Amino acid sequence: MTATDNSLEALDPAYVSDVLSRPPFVQISGVCNVRDLGSYPTTTPNLITKPGYAFRGAEVSNITEQGIQQMRALGITTVFDLRSDPEMQKYCTPIPTIEGVQILRTPVFTNQDYSPESVARKFELYASGTTEAFMKLYSQILDHGGRAFGTILRHVRDRPNAPFLFHCTAGKDRTGIVAAILFKLAGVEDHFICQDYSLTRIGREPDREKVLGRLLKEPLFAANSELALRMLTSRYETMHATLGLFRDKYGGVENYVKNFCGLTDDDLSIIQSNLVVPAKARM
Repeated sequence: MTATDNSLEALDPAYVSDVLSRPPFVQISGVCNVRDLGSYPTTTPNLITKPGYAFRGAEVSNITEQGIQQMRALGITTVFDLRSDPEMQKYCTPIPTIEGVQILRTPVFTNQDYSPESVARKFELYASGTTEAFMKLYSQILDHGGRAFGTILRHVRDRPNAPFLFHCTAGKDRTGIVAAILFKLAGVEDHFICQDYSLTRIGREPDREKVLGRLLKEPLFAANSELALRMLTSRYETMHATLGLFRDKYGGVENYVKNFCGLTDDDLSIIQSNLVVPAKARM
């Protein structure tokens, strides 16, 4: 399934509800855009990505009691939070306490990266909505995110039986980069990686008004809601270009994680093995 993202209009609620009720989406009440990275085919015959192990989502700050029970039912014991302190303060979205779940701070950007000038430049790029602008933004994420991404990858290396969830604010950009890294290391073809990325267009729809409400408080967007809507885009071709960025600028995902995350060839071999299972294990 690939979400189309040519329109900035709201999606049909019945359509959204139907898609969200089926895999790869999973339900955690109070958390938007949650998906299981498992059950995707890989380039190795009869191997698929491990179901019920790696989950992606949006911020967990508003998780409900029902959501906590759903998270436990999924077996998630570790959550990696890619957000920075100024971001949480600005949106009043602190880290919740969830008994039995360890939430690890793994910010991609430092507090200094959230200066008013820096944020304004990022918003201007997002507002353009072009693939070229997203490549500038995603290059910044990759240049700054090595330590955070390395923490997640070491979890995969060391705890192959401990399901985890990783998230940023919306579960789109930083989260999408992490998902792409995991997929590529597992041997998933580019088409499926782009397809997963595009599903965020649907996954974020229940939080559409909340996100727009936040953005419209920014001076850049206050007088032009269409610019704000462009930040919600999650186009297949954007991730396709991102995978090209990995190849052209960083020498591929494996070289990126060795150079920016401090991992070795032995680490990668273990991580790759821990991310896949025989196809008969599909759930």
